[in-house]
Amino acid sequence: MIHLRKPIVWRRLKKNLYRPWEKYAGKADFFAAYLRFCRLAAADHRFAIRWRDRAPEGEDKAPRVGGGANYACHAAWAARQLESINTSYHIDITNDMFLYDLAMSAAPPREGGYRPARLRLGDLAAGRGDLLRLPFPDESVDSISCMHVVEHAGLGRYGDPLNPQGDLQAIRELQRVVRPGGYLLLIVPVGRARIRFNANRVYSPAQMLSYFHDMTLLESILIPDDNQRPECLISGTPEEMFHQQLEGTGCFLFQRPRRTPSS
Repeated sequence: MIHLRKPIVWRRLKKNLYRPWEKYAGKADFFAAYLRFCRLAAADHRFAIRWRDRAPEGEDKAPRVGGGANYACHAAWAARQLESINTSYHIDITNDMFLYDLAMSAAPPREGGYRPARLRLGDLAAGRGDLLRLPFPDESVDSISCMHVVEHAGLGRYGDPLNPQGDLQAIRELQRVVRPGGYLLLIVPVGRARIRFNANRVYSPAQMLSYFHDMTLLESILIPDDNQRPECLISGTPEEMFHQQLEGTGCFLFQRPRRTPSS
């Protein structure tokens, strides 16, 4: 007679049969969105879109925002720039809250985003905004920052419509509102150009700079992705070091050229 160590229980058998498929449960919507985005992006050859690069985030519609060490580093860089610019008013299109406290000492900021922060902090005015349709007239803003937002535009992560050109539309809007002599602080992931659908895009530095041919680059900073260096903000970074990043952070300071009397 053969004695089984454990009796065969249907619910245990059912659980074991289901286990290999658990990781795919509830992913049908993501897979459908991935295929739809690939079809929409068929004519957009800027990025490699591969299934192995996927980074499913769902629709991140949480009412509040968070952040990490990388966010603290790039916010510190942005605050230093605001202090050197010495602007009287600043607009921040945000995906985090680190800049608020740091920027208060440099300029009264106004924040806008898909997920507005519920803050009461001095001169800070927080509200909801749409990066593809900024509520500002042409060439009217002294300084504006957009930190870790452009790379998400059009990927559907925040409930926005799928649009492979969403980041380019956002970049055009940012440039549209900056006045001559005004400043734009931009922060995006950098490395090998690709889309990690639906988390974010990763840009090569040359690719990103090509989108701002009407503006002057004043500074570019790399925050490396390995977190093993004594200084997290590396200036004067050679382009090959950017390409060595799996997903580093690029910090770019642009200025719109001032008009000459003849222009």
